[in-house]
Amino acid sequence: MPTTRETYARTLRIARTIHRTTGVALFVLFALVATSGLMLGWKKHTGGVLLAKSHRGTTTDPARWLPIHELHDRAVAVARDSISPTMSLRLDRIDIRPDKGMVKFVFAKGYWGVQLDCATGEVLHIERRRSDFIEDLHDGSILDDLLGTSNEQIKLGYTSLMGLALLTFTVTGFWLWYGPRRMRGA
Repeated sequence: MPTTRETYARTLRIARTIHRTTGVALFVLFALVATSGLMLGWKKHTGGVLLAKSHRGTTTDPARWLPIHELHDRAVAVARDSISPTMSLRLDRIDIRPDKGMVKFVFAKGYWGVQLDCATGEVLHIERRRSDFIEDLHDGSILDDLLGTSNEQIKLGYTSLMGLALLTFTVTGFWLWYGPRRMRGA
């Protein structure tokens, strides 16, 4: 029958093997998640490199704003004229900033956005949405877009894998720290 010390030693060897194997197998993905996560954390503090500034419109009074369909038509015209006449005009989202009197039309393909003044429809900014690209890298949804999957299956698998790997690293890392202390006491 094994002693308590032998049991701890065996558990420690298993934890070390799991920790090392997981680390080697997922090294590139961990580096990608860490780098993209760091960039996403800093995106508002990059001087517009990763995330464009949200510009101010002329009024925050919604009663003076143009109807959303007119603003949409204006954003589409700006995208066609200033970005590309052949770009996809399918929207990912419309982001209204009432406190700034501004609306962003974010296009689903190509990581482009157009900021308009809600009252005048004037262009405030045309932006390349680098932070959206980094977010898609971070969560794996870029592969769903590239491969045309219908229900974010790759993103779900990728985030599940990375979450379980992080949990595995946490448990095995704790045991690699705690196990030797426990063995000294056994």
